Amino acid sequence: MAVKTEKKTPAKGTDKKIQDKKTLVIVESPAKAKTIEKYLGPSYSVKASMGHLIDLPKSRLAVDVVHDFEPEYITVRGRAKLLKELQDDAKKAGVVLLASDNDREGEAIAWHLRNAISAKTGAVPIQRISFNEITPLAIMSAVANPSGIDEAKVNAQKARRVLDRLVGYNLSPLLWKKVKNGLSAGRVQSVALRLICEREKEVESFIPEEYWTLEADFKAGKTTFTAQLVLWQDRKPELRSEAEVNAIKDQLSGTDCEVVDVRELEKTVRPKPPFTTSQLQQTAANRLGFTSKKTMQIAQQLYEGVNVGDSRVGLITYMRTDSVRISALALEDVRAWIGKQFPDELPDRPLEYALSKKAQDAHEAIRPTYTAYTPDEVKEYLSRDQLRLYTIIWERFVSSQMKNAKTKTVSADIQAGEGIFRVAGTQIIEKGFYKALKLLTSKEEKGNPYPNLKKGDHIRLDVFHPEQHFTQGPARYTDASIVKTLEERGIGRPSTYAPIISVLLERFYVTRSNRQLVPTQLGKIICDMLVEYFPHVVDAAFTASMESKLDEVEESHIRWPDMIREFYDPFKDRVDEVGKTLESFKGSLDEETGYTCEKCGKPLVKKLGRFGYFLACSGFPECRNTRSIPLAKCPRCGGDVVARKTRGRGKEFYGCTNYPECDFISHFKPINQKCPNCGNFMVEKYDKKNGSHKACINPDCDYLHSEDGEDIPDVE
Repeated sequence: MAVKTEKKTPAKGTDKKIQDKKTLVIVESPAKAKTIEKYLGPSYSVKASMGHLIDLPKSRLAVDVVHDFEPEYITVRGRAKLLKELQDDAKKAGVVLLASDNDREGEAIAWHLRNAISAKTGAVPIQRISFNEITPLAIMSAVANPSGIDEAKVNAQKARRVLDRLVGYNLSPLLWKKVKNGLSAGRVQSVALRLICEREKEVESFIPEEYWTLEADFKAGKTTFTAQLVLWQDRKPELRSEAEVNAIKDQLSGTDCEVVDVRELEKTVRPKPPFTTSQLQQTAANRLGFTSKKTMQIAQQLYEGVNVGDSRVGLITYMRTDSVRISALALEDVRAWIGKQFPDELPDRPLEYALSKKAQDAHEAIRPTYTAYTPDEVKEYLSRDQLRLYTIIWERFVSSQMKNAKTKTVSADIQAGEGIFRVAGTQIIEKGFYKALKLLTSKEEKGNPYPNLKKGDHIRLDVFHPEQHFTQGPARYTDASIVKTLEERGIGRPSTYAPIISVLLERFYVTRSNRQLVPTQLGKIICDMLVEYFPHVVDAAFTASMESKLDEVEESHIRWPDMIREFYDPFKDRVDEVGKTLESFKGSLDEETGYTCEKCGKPLVKKLGRFGYFLACSGFPECRNTRSIPLAKCPRCGGDVVARKTRGRGKEFYGCTNYPECDFISHFKPINQKCPNCGNFMVEKYDKKNGSHKACINPDCDYLHSEDGEDIPDVE
């Protein structure tokens, strides 16, 4: 598909003399500049600001808490040269168009650039342009219809920046003074950390319980199928042991079986709306295994532009949005495409989706800019990850404007003695929007076959399939589930979900394990202190209310200094009170251990470091010996089990400190729980079928039996 470029229109309010000069367009990124420059041609110069050039300094608070919290802005260190270049370019230009992103951060960037350029040039007209997609039509329309800076949006960004600065620059020094140097606390990140820590407590306190299920193979003529026991003696079976299962098997062996009920249920399946930011991050995490950060990085590339044949085009619309709204032009485009490719699945009128109550609706939903750019059309121009993300965006958008699908589920109940076995199958009877899905195919579309049974049929029970299970505790948060929770609770906004997770990982308050977010010991300590002394700050409902107030600032309903003052005065009083009354934790986190340094003979103490607890010599700095913390007692020799790493890839495992005399190893991390049956330590295991679960390390123990590999890796 060829991209048509429209006739270039000069910005409104320009005279002949100004038109003789180039128009300077300032965007945020070089990739975006490269795409837009191809559309605008030689009479335009497109430069990139590379994000914020002016911001608060890092070295001090830089907020006047007495005079309406006025921020003290400076040129970001290392960015003065770039700012001067943009100012010099602006002097030579006829008009300056500020084309940063159409959100709070983008508006603030444009505001700072306008002020900095005006201070040096004075007479050059400076205008704001915004667009939701980087296509020739959208860019030309934006250039032809410039506007002024949205001061209310700038104020909302300023309020958020000042609010976060006040929290961080008051809490962080308190943590340095009372807990440990180098710590930091953020307003929204601390709430997310609290959610993760509270979930971890639920995970750690959960004790699995054994239960069994019973399936059986039945034969109806030449057909064999499997059904599950769903009722026993008119109640749902609660099978707690193999003995209970065997007792049922004994009663049912040789029993005549009859189909006593057959039910059919038709269901209408409505397509899902196009993606919002949070939904894209969740789906990319669940379907593609992407972290939130990776999803947004790739989406940014697709938005800013890629080379497709001889054209350079932004393939998707702006990727930070909480709206499912679609423009009239986009609806016309996708309906025309569906009408050609799937005419039977085109609804009579466009489908509409309700906005959530918290959606700001500043942008459209995330969608492809051109429906004709199907994944197959562009796959040779994209990397594997770009193609996969683009595919789910394209499929979700196109399917959202197609007819409903219909499924039929047939289930049959089979009487076997005092038990009822059930078999069910689902088939699609009208594909509808499923015709557009490949990568996003659901379980419903795949369906499962159903045996041809009629009420009154007599069938034969062939083979039993008992299976042991263990109850699953609450699942740790993943990128997908924490984003979903943050969105549901109104914490953060589309632009902040990925940074929230990234900050927690960078500070080592949280680590990733099997895609799960696990708080570190350091993260737990920080969380516990904030919850005890600043419960208001880390309260999810309070943080959500602050987000709502920031929205009110953007809507010009309240003054941002008033909003900050309402929060800051009681917060600062509390910080001062805690600073005076709270005893320092410094040194108290160091614990005597009873271990002796093998190098100098002095006691080893347990210390908290950036990556968690470790053993260190009390003779520091003269002796710098350190060791790993013992996690459990070796079940073979009684030595200490510690974390070790293999050579090469550095994969972590857990082995006895008496190696090579004792060759015990475990590939699963010991946890602070003993097996109630044999007293050996428990480990945390993970597999795709059961997720995270606990198991006894003793292979001879029948409580949550665990099999460990016996191969001993090369140890560093």
